[in-house]
Amino acid sequence: MELSNKSEYALLALLELASRYSSGESLQIRQMAVLQDIPNRYLEQLLATLRRGGLIKSIRGAKGGYVLARDPRKITLLEIWSCIEGVEAVVPHVDKTPGTLENQLIHEIWQEARQAANAVLQKYTLQDLCERRGKKQQKQLMYYI
Repeated sequence: MELSNKSEYALLALLELASRYSSGESLQIRQMAVLQDIPNRYLEQLLATLRRGGLIKSIRGAKGGYVLARDPRKITLLEIWSCIEGVEAVVPHVDKTPGTLENQLIHEIWQEARQAANAVLQKYTLQDLCERRGKKQQKQLMYYI
């Protein structure tokens, strides 16, 4: 399992939306693009995918933009990753022809690794990312005399 640019950019955009969830403030594409250094066109495509996946909502009008569709405590990283990368990224591909014993062993180990990775991503939420970011920002603000 690898973190693609697509997934990383989606997580960065969602992190910005999550940090504004409690205030109800929406963010426009160009604001998110500047804050996280994501190309506008690419971000548009990602946000459309996230909207179709039910993770964000778009708001029309002068004060429009995007907001999270649900509380960041209820959005897991696995849900985000599977929305962006597709269901096949989460559900392992099962080869119908078993092949050799060695092939079977390799596929069993890879399936076990995928399940472990999915379990970790299921354990963390968007809120967890926000909290970790806040802690790291606090540490960076500290200085010593």
